[in-house]
Amino acid sequence: MPEGDALYTAYHDEEWAVPSHDDRHLFELLVLEGAQAGLSWSTILRKRDGYRRAFAGFDPERVARFGRREIDRLLGDPGIVRNRLKVESAVANAGAALAVRETFGSLDAYLWRFVDGRPRRNRFRTLAQIPSETAESRAMSRDLKRRGFRFVGPTICYAFMQAAGLVNDHVVTCFREPEVARLR
Repeated sequence: MPEGDALYTAYHDEEWAVPSHDDRHLFELLVLEGAQAGLSWSTILRKRDGYRRAFAGFDPERVARFGRREIDRLLGDPGIVRNRLKVESAVANAGAALAVRETFGSLDAYLWRFVDGRPRRNRFRTLAQIPSETAESRAMSRDLKRRGFRFVGPTICYAFMQAAGLVNDHVVTCFREPEVARLR
């Protein structure tokens, strides 16, 4: 965790690894993890409100309708990462999320299948033990890509799984580890 970064500390202490079953929040985390690729998570956290404004509160139905004009507007928005591939992927991912919802009933039902519907508690002792990807994140990545999602490589998927609470990677000495372990 970056020393002295109050926003990052609050994210760790209040949100990271807390199991999420809200489709809009899950879509938000997928978009933000994709946007983070090659950047620090602190950068994305500082732009999170900008993303919420720019991407219609992460309403996938609205974002899926974004056309060239909206994408061009987003590319001029300093409140987000102005990378064309990442912006276009967020729009494509909204459409893919809607298709997943049609097939599985919800984005939540689809994503949680990769951990059999229950958070994985890894109980690592050191940060060095935490992997950058797992068999589950590789399976998620393959399936998401097959369904038309973009910016969802295995490392991004594992970061998403950590953020959305599909896995609890708080080290055992972290005060949040047992608290989060009680959540489903």
